[in-house]
Amino acid sequence: MRICVIIPTYNESRAIEDLINQITKLGLEVIIIDDGSTDDTVKIAAACGAKVLANQRNMGKGASLIKGYNFALARGFEAVISMDGDGQHAPDDLLAFIRKAQTSQSALIVGNRMGMAKGMPVLRMITNILMSKFISLIVKQHIPDTQCGFRLVKKEVLQRMDLSTSKYETESEVLIKAAHLGFKIESIPVETIYSGQKSQINPLVDTLRFLRFMILEFTKPPKHA
Repeated sequence: MRICVIIPTYNESRAIEDLINQITKLGLEVIIIDDGSTDDTVKIAAACGAKVLANQRNMGKGASLIKGYNFALARGFEAVISMDGDGQHAPDDLLAFIRKAQTSQSALIVGNRMGMAKGMPVLRMITNILMSKFISLIVKQHIPDTQCGFRLVKKEVLQRMDLSTSKYETESEVLIKAAHLGFKIESIPVETIYSGQKSQINPLVDTLRFLRFMILEFTKPPKHA
């Protein structure tokens, strides 16, 4: 199975070099989608040998993910692993995603941080628990950590999804639309490394944005064949 790793970045010059080097040692191709960084993220990533797709302005994490997905599909990859660029996700867990993808019929495999959540900010943990329960109810599948951006998506999902969001709610949109298309979603435990990173997620703004997406998704008229 041909798999690449896509990493949306925004001002991640502190962590990106070590992250890329660890991933490439595993023999995986790294695709950086930079969302208008004002630091040296692009320069460092390119020097490390990663393929860099640079947005001219900040468009949102979701827009960067979609750009990465489309690029990976065009390059013929059979699956895409997305992970954050700030060092919170452990590259060693990439092998667990690959092993699971090779043996499982699930088309989407999501990291589950909740068993190793030591150090996770309390507000983020509460938000994760509530959102995970809500989204699990919607998709009628148990997903213990729907807000985890460390995940593997097989090409058959990406080829059929029409994603409409551009910010942090895109990760939830992927789960909901994949489930509605009939794909099975599975979770695996992953480590999360907290070392003082500042989250770019605004709990209030991004929760409201997600609710707006849900209202629009469930009130739009059905498509006709």
